[in-house]
Amino acid sequence: MKHILPILTITTLAAAASAQSAAASSGLSYNRVGLGYNTDSKGYSLTASALIGSSNFLVEAGTSIGGNTSGNGVDSVSLGYVFKNVALGADATVSVGSDESYGLNVRKDLGNSIELAVSYNRDSADNNVWGAELAYNVSKQIQVAVGVSDTNAAGSSSTTDISVRYNF
Repeated sequence: MKHILPILTITTLAAAASAQSAAASSGLSYNRVGLGYNTDSKGYSLTASALIGSSNFLVEAGTSIGGNTSGNGVDSVSLGYVFKNVALGADATVSVGSDESYGLNVRKDLGNSIELAVSYNRDSADNNVWGAELAYNVSKQIQVAVGVSDTNAAGSSSTTDISVRYNF
């Protein structure tokens, strides 16, 4: 009898995780690679993300290349969990990453091949970074996006990124 509460807790959590992965697909692709261009720093970025197997666990990696800032070669990796169809058909991803960063990203398919995303990230230097992105799916595999982000870091201003992604 004394083990009934832990067993019920584990059973409930397992059932919730199972129901989450069995939820209807949101239509958003998380398996993708991308090339971005920052119009402010004139630098490029390479990114990749993929769901682990058929789970909702997401692995992401990125690096910056060139530009007129000291951010050349900044690499990052993160592990997140995608909560599909959380509210109003939007997906929410909670992640933790290298250099003690963490974040929340909310994505929604607006229909007509248009997708909207908003994000919040915090890094090890206690910088808050807010972002918004509008993306257009040219085809099932190709996506073009424009995003803006703003940070509270000293000497920083908002930035604009243009990205092309390949969904696989």
